[in-house]
Amino acid sequence: MHYKNFRKEGLMSAEIMNTKEVARYLGIHEKQVYALIKSKRIPSTRVTGKWIFPKKIVDEWIDTNTRSGMAEARHKGKKIEGALLAAGSNDPILDFLQTDLRRSYPELYLFSTNIGSVEGLKALHLGYTDIAWSHLFDPQTGEYNIPYIPAYLPGDKIVLVNLFYRDLGLIISPGNPLKVKSFRDLSKRGIRFINRQKGSGTRLLIDQKLKEVGTSSQKIAGYTTEVNTHFEVGLSILSGTANVGIATVAVAKFLGLDFVPITRERFDMVLSQSTFFGKAAQAFIELLHSRDFREKVQRIGGYDPKESGRVLYSVN
Repeated sequence: MHYKNFRKEGLMSAEIMNTKEVARYLGIHEKQVYALIKSKRIPSTRVTGKWIFPKKIVDEWIDTNTRSGMAEARHKGKKIEGALLAAGSNDPILDFLQTDLRRSYPELYLFSTNIGSVEGLKALHLGYTDIAWSHLFDPQTGEYNIPYIPAYLPGDKIVLVNLFYRDLGLIISPGNPLKVKSFRDLSKRGIRFINRQKGSGTRLLIDQKLKEVGTSSQKIAGYTTEVNTHFEVGLSILSGTANVGIATVAVAKFLGLDFVPITRERFDMVLSQSTFFGKAAQAFIELLHSRDFREKVQRIGGYDPKESGRVLYSVN
């Protein structure tokens, strides 16, 4: 929709944004703004060859799109077509969510890749993904993810939504034959550790915990051996290439491994405001609020969906 008569509407004195400014305001790339203009999906007008956007009307457009997106997400009979790209950390629960999303909205696709929390945030900032999965803990504030947004998403209009809380711990061969109880035990003789890749939230946690107990990584056999997912950690233990690693309680249960809890961490999704306001993201968030999802997560054990779907942070 184009708005041409700003003077008549009394908007000449209102704040006016150009394409670069509205891109920053919406947390998207300038090319995406031009795509919205071309499809007439954003209020705009052309003056002396340049596109301009009155902030007041853009705010009203955002509010309208949010309400309509949530309403359509709740209406199972309406189609919500498209695809969401996700990157970052991983968890078996994400597989359940993808399955539920396809069942409820067969026209909507969610594609996810495991590259670690830090790389996921970087990919979001560069516009390579719609969603970043993240569980980065900041030991100085005791907070997850939010302290990392200024560093990895500078100037972006970001919304952070909780997915779930989960128990993370040491996973060990059945029966725990080496009697591993804490990070101090990782330097014991006979321990073969399997590590996570640099930039993953789990790797950062591992290094923080080793620092806390005063154990040098050089004393840990297998510290330099890296894999990219929790399941790879578990499979490394099952195959005998390692006998200790860090993963979620779900992986330990699925693979029949012993589990020693370390911490309960918050696992979030990070996305731009423009993606959050879209129908696809609202459909996904609606699933997080559903009773079916919450009951499924609670049955697994070691997960807490008390804040699933809740917005925990937003840049205004």
